[in-house]
Amino acid sequence: MVPTRADLRRQRGAALLMLLAVASVGFATLLLSAFGRSDVERLRERRTLLVLAQASDALVGFAATHGRLPRPAISATDGRERPEPCADEAACSGFLPWVTLGVEGADSWGKRLRYSVTPLYTAAPIRRLSAIATKRVQTRDGAGNLRYDTGQAECVIYAQCVPAVVYSHGRNNLGTSVAGLSQVNAARNNLDEIANDLATTGFIRRAASTDPAVPGGAFDDLLVVIPLDTLYERMTAARTLP
Repeated sequence: MVPTRADLRRQRGAALLMLLAVASVGFATLLLSAFGRSDVERLRERRTLLVLAQASDALVGFAATHGRLPRPAISATDGRERPEPCADEAACSGFLPWVTLGVEGADSWGKRLRYSVTPLYTAAPIRRLSAIATKRVQTRDGAGNLRYDTGQAECVIYAQCVPAVVYSHGRNNLGTSVAGLSQVNAARNNLDEIANDLATTGFIRRAASTDPAVPGGAFDDLLVVIPLDTLYERMTAARTLP
C-alpha cells in the first residue's frame, strides 16, 4: 500500500516531535551539568520551600473545608490522615498527611515532610474563644542567642502562638526517607537540628550553616508556620469557623 500525503505528513510530524524530545533531554542534561554542586543545592532548597508553601496552603484549605486542621499521616509510607484523635502534642507530631491533602509529601532530598499541629485544632468545630495555638518558633540572633521568632514562652488566649508547623530536615542529617528509613545523624553538635527532630511544641528556624562550632551547630532545616490569623480568615470566609 502506497502511503498517502497525509500519512507522510504524520510520519514527518512524529519524527520531528521525537527529535525535539531528544534535543530537550540533551539540553536539560547540558544545563544541569553547567550548574555547580552549590547551584543544584540552591535549586533543591528553592523547590523544597515551594513544596512547603504549597503544603501550608493546602492545610489552610483543608481547614476551610472541614472546619479543622488534619492530623499527621499514618506513617512515612502511608500519607493518609491518622483516623484516631490526637491524645497529646506528641501524637499530633509526625509526617505531613500528603495523600489526604493531595500534595507532595517529600522534600528535594527524598525525605518526608514533618508536621506538628495543636491537638485542639484537629477537632471540629474549633473554639476560637478558648482554643490556644501551642506551636512556637525560635531563631538565633547575631550573638547566637535563642529568641522567639513566632510566639513566646507561654502561649495563652490573648497572646497566641501558631497552630501548626511544617518542615524539612534538609539535605544533611536526620529525617525519614520516602521508603520509611530513618536517616543517620552524621554531624556533631548539631543541637538545633536534633531539637527539631524531637520537638512537639518548640521549634527552631535559623540561617543554614555547616560549621559545627557555631551556636546550635550545623543546620539546614527549612520550616514554615501556619499563621493563626490566616487560618481564621480563610475559615471565616468559608463559614466553617463558629
